[in-house]
Amino acid sequence: MQHLDPDRLVLLALSEQQQEPGETDHLADCAGCRHDLGALREVAELGVEGSELRDLPPPPEHVWRAIEAEISAPVTVLSERRGRTRRSRPRWLTPLVAAAAAAIVAVGGTVTAIRLLDRTPPETWTARATLTPLPTVPATASGSARVLGDGRMRVDVRNLPLTTGFHEVWLLDPDDPTRMVAIGNLPDGPNGVVLPVPPGTDLNRYRLVDVSDEPHDGDATHSGKSLLRGMLTS
Repeated sequence: MQHLDPDRLVLLALSEQQQEPGETDHLADCAGCRHDLGALREVAELGVEGSELRDLPPPPEHVWRAIEAEISAPVTVLSERRGRTRRSRPRWLTPLVAAAAAAIVAVGGTVTAIRLLDRTPPETWTARATLTPLPTVPATASGSARVLGDGRMRVDVRNLPLTTGFHEVWLLDPDDPTRMVAIGNLPDGPNGVVLPVPPGTDLNRYRLVDVSDEPHDGDATHSGKSLLRGMLTS
C-alpha cells in the first residue's frame, strides 16, 4: 500500500489543512500512516506546551550542528541505527523526531532555571492518555488527558466535529464500557480545561477516557456517540 506523502502528514498533524476524503479512507486502512500521524502529533503537542516560553537564550551552536548532522546523515547510517532499535519508524520520520528532541533538550536547562527562579513548581501528572478519533470521526481530531497530582484531570482536544449540543468527558471501565463516570463538559474552542474527578473514583478501573457528543435533551446518560478515546497509563 502506498503511503501518504510525509509533508502532507506534517500539515495534517499541525492542523494547517483539512483532511481530504481519500486521505480519511487511507488512514482508516493504513496502520503505518496512522502511526506516523500520531508520532507527529506528539511532537506538535510538545511544541504547544512550550509556546508560552518567551525570551529564552538561543541554544548553543553545537546543538544546531548536531541537529544538522542528524538530518543530513546518510540513509545507510540511519538504517543501521534502526536495526538496533524498533524498525517500525519510517526513514523520513527519524531525523524529524531527532531534530525535535534535540531542540527540546537544548531549551530544557533554560526552562528548569526559569522555574527555579520563579519558584513555580511544574505541573505534575500521575497518568496520561492520548485521545484518538473513533473510525467514524475525522482523523484530524485528537486530544490528550492528564491526571494531575491533585487528582483533577486536564483535557486538551483539537478539531472535534461541530455539535449542536456539547462535548462531555467520561471515564469508562474498559472491561465493561456500560459502567462510566461523567467528568464534565468541554468549553467551546481549542483551549484545554481542568476538570474535577469525583472523589472515590478508582482510576485503575475507570481508566478509559471518552469524549462524547451530547445533545441538549436533559438526559444525563451517555449519548452513545463517542468521538475520542484513550487509555490512561502512568
